[in-house]
Amino acid sequence: MSVSQMEKNLFNLKFAVKELERNSKKCEKEEKMEKTKIKKAIQKGNMEGARIHAENAIRQKNQALNYLRMSARVDAVASRVQTALTTRKVTQSMAGVVKAMDAAMKSMNLEKISGLMDKFESQFEDLDVQSSYMENAMSQTTTTNVPQNDVDSLMQQVADEAGLELNMELPSGQLGSIGTSTAVSQEQDELTQRLARLRE
Repeated sequence: MSVSQMEKNLFNLKFAVKELERNSKKCEKEEKMEKTKIKKAIQKGNMEGARIHAENAIRQKNQALNYLRMSARVDAVASRVQTALTTRKVTQSMAGVVKAMDAAMKSMNLEKISGLMDKFESQFEDLDVQSSYMENAMSQTTTTNVPQNDVDSLMQQVADEAGLELNMELPSGQLGSIGTSTAVSQEQDELTQRLARLRE
């Protein structure tokens, strides 16, 4: 592969970093929209709808992190290619991986890019961003199974952020009951202490 071809691929790698960052921001925007939908669903007493939007929000957050991590990883590789070009130390295997990576970037296939990163990084012991920095499989974080406790805590967080009037609107037995149970237990503690003092 000629130096000019490598320079073209380097440009494409840098462009891919920007594209991955853009995708990350897009997912963050989607996450915020889903959080707004959670709030509206809770206000209407639609807990099932709120749960679905909470799952979507968590999924978008995970995807945003995936894109961000991958952009950092591609950026590190681009820097390495830049150094190799500057010092004219472009190896044949390195050129091959960069060419394959260029093709993978066009499809924005995170798993394929991740695999090529592993291949590239294994050629450089001193590469700043090692493969262990990434989760082994990008697909695991984008799975449809979102942990239910994450969903519950996100719904609670959105309800808390919306203020007390929202808690009042929550159907009885849902989310809002947490605060009342602690107040009751405090009253019971005080009564127990009074009884203990009377017995003395």
